[in-house]
Amino acid sequence: MLEFLRGRDVLVAGWGVSGRSLIEPLRDIGARPVVTDAGEKAMAEAAELGLATATGDELAEPGALDRFALVITSPGWRPDSPVLVSAVTEGVPVWGDVEFAWWVDQARLYGPVRKWLVITGTNGKTTTTQMTHAILRAAGIASVACGNIGLPILDALRRNPGPQILAVELSSFQLHWAPSVRPEAGVVLNVAEDHLDWHGGLDAYAAAKARALTGRVGVVGLDDPVAAALARKSKARRTVGFRVGVPADGELGVVDGKLLDRAFTKAAILAEVGDISPPGPAGVADALAAAALTRSIDVAPQFVKEGLQEHKVGPHRAAFVRELAGVEFVDDSKATNPHATRTSILAHQQVVWIAGGQLKGAHIDDLVEEVAERLVAVVLLGQDAPIFAAALARHAPDVPVVELASGDDAGMGAEFSSEFDSADAVMARAVRVAAGYARRGDTVLLAPSAASLDMFADYTHRGRSFVAAVQALDEGDIGSPQ
Repeated sequence: MLEFLRGRDVLVAGWGVSGRSLIEPLRDIGARPVVTDAGEKAMAEAAELGLATATGDELAEPGALDRFALVITSPGWRPDSPVLVSAVTEGVPVWGDVEFAWWVDQARLYGPVRKWLVITGTNGKTTTTQMTHAILRAAGIASVACGNIGLPILDALRRNPGPQILAVELSSFQLHWAPSVRPEAGVVLNVAEDHLDWHGGLDAYAAAKARALTGRVGVVGLDDPVAAALARKSKARRTVGFRVGVPADGELGVVDGKLLDRAFTKAAILAEVGDISPPGPAGVADALAAAALTRSIDVAPQFVKEGLQEHKVGPHRAAFVRELAGVEFVDDSKATNPHATRTSILAHQQVVWIAGGQLKGAHIDDLVEEVAERLVAVVLLGQDAPIFAAALARHAPDVPVVELASGDDAGMGAEFSSEFDSADAVMARAVRVAAGYARRGDTVLLAPSAASLDMFADYTHRGRSFVAAVQALDEGDIGSPQ
C-alpha cells in the first residue's frame, strides 16, 4: 500500500508533535518528506534538521503540488485550509497522521500488525484510554496508550519491543482524516456540542466520531442519546452498549454497586463502583467503556477488576486541590466543553464556578439553565466571557457574575514578561474573587466549559495556574468578596 511513496516527495502539513513523528517512517519507506507550516519558527526548526520546506505562498503557485505523491496533514488543519483544498483539487491524496500510521502498521513496517482499541467521545477519552491501558497491563499484555493522549501512534509502533495492542485515543479531527482505520474494537463514549466551528455542525462531528465503529466490535454509551443513536448506524460486525444502570442482554452496566458484563458472557461481575477513580457516574461510564473494549478481546474479569483498582485519575480532571476553611477547590481544567462541565458541576451541591475561554461554536444556555440552582457565584475569564455572562443573565439572573478582562491583574503586583504570565495573573485574580464568594461547604470549581488557547498554552497550563493560585490563598481570602 505504501510502495507508491518510495522515491517520491510527501508534504507534511504541520510541524507539531504529529508532524515530527512522520519523518522517520517516511524515510524508512524511502519517501522524501517536505514540511510546511504557517509558523516561521517551525519552518526554521525543520530546516535546521535538514528537512526540505515549502511555504504556503510557494504551494499556492499553479501546479506546485504536482510533485507530491501524498499530503499528510496534522489533525488540527481544517479541511478548508488552502493547501489541503488545493491538494484535493489537483488530485493529490490527503491523509491524516493516523491514517498514515494505520497503513504503516498494516504494511508491517515495524513488526507484526497490532490490534487497535480506539477510544473517542466528547468527554472521557483520556480517562477511558488510561483505564484500558491499566487493564491490559494487569492482564500482562504488552500495550501502550497513544494517539491524542500525547504519544503519537507512529512513535508507539516504532518502539522496540513493540506493543501487541494499542489503546488509541482519537479526536474527531483525527478520525475525520482517518477513513481507513478498522479497529479491533472502538468506543464512542458520548457526543455533545464541541468543535462545531471545525466540523461545520453536530451531524458532521458525530459522523467523524462514528468512524470508531467500523471494526470487529463497536461500543456505544447508551446514556448519551447521540452516541446511542450511532448504534443503529454502526458498521462494526458487532455493536454493544454500556449504561450506568441495569444492563440488558448484550450490554454492560451496574447492578447493586457492581459493574456487570452481560455482553461478552451471560453475567460476570467486573468491579466495585467504589473502586473507580474518578468517582461518580462519569468515571463509572468510562470504566464500563474500558471494560467493554478489553472484554471484547477476551481479557478475563479478574484483570478488568485489577486494572480499574490500579487506575487513578490524572491531573486537571476533577482533581481535588485543597480544602481551606471548609471550602473545597477542584481543578477540572480538562472540562473544555459544556457537556464535561455539566458532569463536573452536578457532582457538587453549591459551586463557585470559574469558567470561560473559547467555546468553539458550542452553546452554553442549556448548561446554565440546568445548573443555575447550584451556583453561588460565577467568575468569568477569556475570549467568550460575554457569551457566558449573557446566558447567566437569562437563566440565572440572581447569581453574582464577575467578568475579568485579559490583563485584569488588580492586586497582583507583578511585572509580566509574556502573555502567559499575564494569563496566570488573571487566573490568580479569578481564584481570589471566587474564594471571596465561597462559604463553608461550597466548592470553588474550575470547569471552564471552553478551550484554553485564547489565554493559556493549553488546558494543563490553565490547570497548573489554578492550582498555584489556590495554594497561595489563606483563610482570610475565604468569604471576603474582592
